[in-house]
Amino acid sequence: MDMVASLPAIKLDKLYNNVFICEAILRSLPPLAKKYVLQMLYINVPVPATMMEEWVLADGASKHRVAIDRLIQLRIFSEISDRKRGTSYSLNPTFQNNLQKHIISGGVLPREPMNSDNAIKLPSLQELETYALKQWECFLLQLINSGQGEKLTGISSSMMKIFQRGLLSQRDKDGPRLTESGFQFLLMDTNAQLWYIIREYISNAEERDVEPADLISFLLELSFHVTGEAYNSNTLTEVQNNTLKDLADLGLVKLQQGRKDSWFIPTKLATNLSVSLADSSARKEGFVVMETNFRMYAYSTSKLQCEILRLFARIEYQLPNLIACAITKESLYNAFDNGITSDQIITFLQQNSHPRCADRVPSIPENVTDQIRLWETDLKRIEMTQAHFYDEFPSKDVFEAACDFAREWGGLLWEDSKRMRLVVKSEVHNQMREFLHTQSK
Repeated sequence: MDMVASLPAIKLDKLYNNVFICEAILRSLPPLAKKYVLQMLYINVPVPATMMEEWVLADGASKHRVAIDRLIQLRIFSEISDRKRGTSYSLNPTFQNNLQKHIISGGVLPREPMNSDNAIKLPSLQELETYALKQWECFLLQLINSGQGEKLTGISSSMMKIFQRGLLSQRDKDGPRLTESGFQFLLMDTNAQLWYIIREYISNAEERDVEPADLISFLLELSFHVTGEAYNSNTLTEVQNNTLKDLADLGLVKLQQGRKDSWFIPTKLATNLSVSLADSSARKEGFVVMETNFRMYAYSTSKLQCEILRLFARIEYQLPNLIACAITKESLYNAFDNGITSDQIITFLQQNSHPRCADRVPSIPENVTDQIRLWETDLKRIEMTQAHFYDEFPSKDVFEAACDFAREWGGLLWEDSKRMRLVVKSEVHNQMREFLHTQSK
């Protein structure tokens, strides 16, 4: 919710006029921050900071500070300082009043589901989930293919701007290429990937003449729609309809067209938007089995998962429902060159461990994780520094004076007093040359 916290106070208060936004913000808060909001919901006077500190145990001081800071960032809390009474906190009145109303009487969405009739053939929840997964995988596959020089197709211009901003780089003659952030993005879990795209989509909203606060409001409202229900698109503004077309590329909604009306159907990806990343317990079932001999078996039929594994492993053969691969020094060096770190690879393997391996501690063999980290440190053993080499000094005194001069300037890298040789950094080469010129006179 950093995108919400960055909004000006006036726009944030306008956002908090929507009861569903207030609930969505409440959902996104850390557990302790939620507790504070609910405890203070019906308190209309500032609460002293000393009293709030008594609400937590002594070992929870750090979590207490994080919760308070988060609430202040989102302007849910106002900090009041008084010389006599000390610091106290009060709830944002707009947020407080609307959340009270929502808890007591609930809220009414700005649009209701369409009546089901013969003209509207809704997909089943299973079909909708398959559609969302297919769209999302297609979206990520196009990102991977772009890194192999293939042109992106079927992606809107607004989504292309998101890619070009952080995930893709465009060179003069070559096609778009994945950046380090792009490779790292592919190893994130789906929820983190989705929020990355949404954040970037909102951050460049003004470039599309769209108000960020209105866009945030619409996206969070969308998360309160019912998965699988049809909603009339004719009730939306032009900006909202354009947003839906972009979201359809990601698999967040499915668009359908009838003879007279058009409608959209939210998928689980859309209805989970208001769920905090930290609170997201719904993780996809793992598919990777890692052996101590660095061989890896992925029980999957997904082309996307095969391409992601190819980022750091060598694919040996592929069956209809099994991908056999191996982690090698060469495959990892290629991943490290692309900006992927050992920790990201290990986290990916742990998050995607097969259920039979996930319950083991550790889920990935220790010799594998240790070796992955060791191979990464191999690349960091040598540090390249531009330097200049000096020898054939006329006397021992001149050599020692030159060493002292380089040492004073912080440029001495190496010296050999027996053979009168030294190496200095390139930054002090001009000063060293002038110094030796004066010594030769």
